[in-house]
Amino acid sequence: METGEVLVIDLFAGPGGLGEGISSVKDESGNYPFKIGVSVEKEPSAHKTLTTRAFYRKIKALDGGLNDYFRYVRGELTRKEIFSLYPVQAEEASYETLEQPRALGDDNELIHARIRELLITHQGPKIVIGGPPCQAYSLAGRSRNAGIKDYRAENDNRNFLYKEYLKVLSIAQPDVFVMENVRGILSAKIDGKVMFPQILEDLTNPEPLTDGGSAYKYRIFSLVVEAKDPKDPKYPDSSDFLIRSEHYGVPQARHRVILLGVRQDITGVPDIISPITKTVTVEQVLSDLPPLRSGFSKQKDLQKDWERQVSKNAKILKHMLKNQFAIEAIDNLNLEPMSGLMRQSSHLTEVENNIPPHLEDWYLDNRPDCVLNHATRGHMTSDLLRYAFSAAYTKLSGGTSPKARDFPAELAPEHENWDTGSHADRFRTQAANKFATTVTSHISKDGHYFIHYDPQQCRSLTVREAARLQTFPDNYLFEGNRTQQYVQVGNAVPPYLAQQIGKVVLGLLSRS
Repeated sequence: METGEVLVIDLFAGPGGLGEGISSVKDESGNYPFKIGVSVEKEPSAHKTLTTRAFYRKIKALDGGLNDYFRYVRGELTRKEIFSLYPVQAEEASYETLEQPRALGDDNELIHARIRELLITHQGPKIVIGGPPCQAYSLAGRSRNAGIKDYRAENDNRNFLYKEYLKVLSIAQPDVFVMENVRGILSAKIDGKVMFPQILEDLTNPEPLTDGGSAYKYRIFSLVVEAKDPKDPKYPDSSDFLIRSEHYGVPQARHRVILLGVRQDITGVPDIISPITKTVTVEQVLSDLPPLRSGFSKQKDLQKDWERQVSKNAKILKHMLKNQFAIEAIDNLNLEPMSGLMRQSSHLTEVENNIPPHLEDWYLDNRPDCVLNHATRGHMTSDLLRYAFSAAYTKLSGGTSPKARDFPAELAPEHENWDTGSHADRFRTQAANKFATTVTSHISKDGHYFIHYDPQQCRSLTVREAARLQTFPDNYLFEGNRTQQYVQVGNAVPPYLAQQIGKVVLGLLSRS
């Protein structure tokens, strides 16, 4: 099969991580065969981010396009002004993202009509990608649901949003589909019965719609475990579908179920993605970003007051840490605040980056002359000391973040579960010498689980730092307010992982 242009239908797109990775794949001629025809997303700020990114892809190769995009991200052009410079591309980007936020299930008539419209004009290969929202499947979501009076999983529509994905499969009849979800989908139950086998069965045989939809069946492959019989792939353990992102070049322990569906008439067999030999650490991908200070959330935010507070913290910490670590080690740990730090910075540093080769071009290609989405949040004064303790402890221990039991009694927060063990890692530092723990949308709440490894900066991660851990390129702008940006990053598929999946799909289509 000559792949030509491959139509991409992106469902539950979020800020576009899966689409970004797949659309970045190049063929042997250096062309980009994957073209996103439609991206469906209901959350307004994520939809705005999607539209901005679609617009970027359409203007970056035009004369002056990249420079004008950089002017926009620096705030020198308004959205209206840059769209007016490229009206055709702006209209195309808006068309791609359905003009406004849309929800599968609520806006099906319009969404399905747009997909059919694309299918009429596209005669080549096509793929469907996306991950139905995971709150009802995730372990944390199920824990929250358990506390809701009269909650019944069978009445939670979120458990069945994958059926909206099935409807699109029936309409589009794609050559290949990629469906992503949290690992909790493997164990989620309805009426006491594990759902995953039924989900697999439904994806294998999407029911035809009344208007003459799909009659195709699909083979469902793992992307990390080879099938013994590719003609009828079966996997003895449902966790064979689980991808551990840290094994595939992503600096984060993000474990996701990703299913690769191949239409029954496609004769090729997909490859599996290859693990890397050495994992990527937090410090490798964050150390070249400008250092920042945190702010105060409950008082007037003055830099001199922050420096005074952190300097005071340093003296207190010296005393606390002596109870647990050798004095020599403490003396070698600089806890005094960096002077002159700002709460946000768009200026590139002159620090040489330590980014591994496979990610350097990925992050820095077409990099603007500024850092995007790099601003800190405010913290309570009491939390500043806890953050400093957690970061210092993690550094001195060689990379182990302290549990609640490791905190001195005087640092215990007024939290009823602090001593029970149920919130043992409430304050968690992302160790410099390890890959990060899973970046989740909870980072939008308070930052306690995402403390920067440098005790001198005494803060949680910025949106850009979280985006680096998620492997978003540095030119990827997240729209909306900072809380919305954190949510977008936390909910996304790592684009670098998505690119590897895209290469598997392209190889399959090329061989079939």
